[in-house]
Amino acid sequence: MGKSKHPIIVGVLTLLTTAGLYFLFDWMFTRPAAASAQAVPIEDLFQAHFIMMAFLFALIMVIMVYAVVVFRRKPDDDTDGPHIHGHTGLEIAWTIIPTIVVVGFGIYGLVLFREVTAEQPNEMVVAVTGQQWAWSFEYPEADVRSGKLVLPVNQPILLQLNSKDVLHSFWVPEFRVKQDLVPGYPQELRVTPTEIGNYRLRCAEICGTSHSDMLADVQVVSQADFEQFLIDSAFRYSDLTPEARGEQFYVELGCRGCHSLDGAPGAGPTWQGIYLREEALTDGTTIVVDEEYIRNSILNPDAQIVQGFNPGVMSAQNYDTRIPELAAQISANEGAEIDIIADLIAFMKTLDQ
Repeated sequence: MGKSKHPIIVGVLTLLTTAGLYFLFDWMFTRPAAASAQAVPIEDLFQAHFIMMAFLFALIMVIMVYAVVVFRRKPDDDTDGPHIHGHTGLEIAWTIIPTIVVVGFGIYGLVLFREVTAEQPNEMVVAVTGQQWAWSFEYPEADVRSGKLVLPVNQPILLQLNSKDVLHSFWVPEFRVKQDLVPGYPQELRVTPTEIGNYRLRCAEICGTSHSDMLADVQVVSQADFEQFLIDSAFRYSDLTPEARGEQFYVELGCRGCHSLDGAPGAGPTWQGIYLREEALTDGTTIVVDEEYIRNSILNPDAQIVQGFNPGVMSAQNYDTRIPELAAQISANEGAEIDIIADLIAFMKTLDQ
């Protein structure tokens, strides 16, 4: 075969190495199970990238290693190697072919993007709000608000996303789609869940002290279970006990982003056993966490800071304006006056050590 055998051998070795690297990449970069209609084309794009990465790496390394092994200088050979001044055809090929591949992937990505963002028939709207450091969800057609995202399987969903404070990013890995949230700029994200199960919503944009705790449960359920969820979640604030309202406000106002209920440390003191607890302040004094202190701390959070915590964290949440706005909204909808802070205090009183 002479010199003609080298391209054949290199070609075979490149194909074999490409196959091995593809399976290696697919194993190394393990993804969670795909659980939405949008995840299917995105997963195909992943596979196409794995194949291309494996081929390019194999092409370079096989040629390099093959040349080093087969064309290495013999121990007794002191002659110069052949002087090669260029190959016009090869240079044109390695310019045009990669350009075609890159443009092709760009077109493929654009087509895929239009596919996963295309409007679907019979979409169900869910309003999603991100704030430091919690998620809240509203189902406007059913007038239901929730601290967890519950979706019916195989139902096209239009997520209307908004941020109340800083940059956040909505990401459920199993859905494969992700959308950044910019304050003041409502965004939309479409997803059709295809697998019943429990998932986790994460914030994929660093958003402050408790960014890693900005999580929410996502449940994909049957249509019957979803309808039962709406029935169970429908309520009037005025029909709840103060303690139950306080627990609801703890979720809706994002308090859980800073204050745990189980004693775990956070950006703020845990609420477990907080009522009538004695706390040392940064100014060297001590206080008892009574109703007056709690109310003042919510409305003027930097006045008395508990030791071990930083000022400015809670004041950035603007509870002095958000709480009256929510109370006015409830009053307008239900015709009932609600003291949100009093309800939060009532809930705190139930959180024993």
